[in-house]
Amino acid sequence: MNLTDSKVLTFDCYGTLIDWETGISDALTPLAERAGKILTKDQKCEAHARFEAAQEAETPTLRYSEVLEKVHDRIAQEWGVAPLPVESRAYGQSVKNWPAFPDSAEALQYLKKHFQLVILSNVDLVSFRASSPRLQVDFDQVLTAEEIGSYKPDLRNFEFMLRKMEAAGYRKGDILHTAESLFHDHLPANKMGLASAWIHRRAGKPGHGATFPPESMPEYTFRFTSLGEMARAHQSLLQH
Repeated sequence: MNLTDSKVLTFDCYGTLIDWETGISDALTPLAERAGKILTKDQKCEAHARFEAAQEAETPTLRYSEVLEKVHDRIAQEWGVAPLPVESRAYGQSVKNWPAFPDSAEALQYLKKHFQLVILSNVDLVSFRASSPRLQVDFDQVLTAEEIGSYKPDLRNFEFMLRKMEAAGYRKGDILHTAESLFHDHLPANKMGLASAWIHRRAGKPGHGATFPPESMPEYTFRFTSLGEMARAHQSLLQH
């Protein structure tokens, strides 16, 4: 399979296009300071990962901003301090401050010329709309956990996306699911028989950062360390 064989790129957003680890780390700094902890970026992100997937599974219809509030409460308890509603709300609203990866906007603008671009994200629509201007591209569809009523890696999210794509005239074989998270995206993509491109933003770093570790190593069709690398690979194919 070549990159030029696909017609649709379905994207995870946070961790793939938006640098959620920087956003999470920055947003957890006030709590860490209050708890008297000196933590690395990865340590703060790993604290987030310990609770996020469980919270999403427990409350699949809760908006992502509210999931983040509950995650913040759990982290506070783990760090030995009382949760403060004002801090938890701020964490829930922090998505709007999370930066895009430096290569995301330019790569998306290039890819938009050659593919349908679709968001399949574990987020609520208000939070995504706050992030969207940083990506500087119009997506053809935006599918959120809030709309679907469950969170990836639940297969319902991928089934929902496939129905939407079928209604738009695209088959499973036309789709390349493009994501960083092995847990949220590549394992369920394997189960759904979807081709996938691993945007390995954490290449060269130990652990899984803000993402819950996968139960096993999934397969993937392509691997790139940035979206810019993926765009350049596609451009190179067209030139030969």
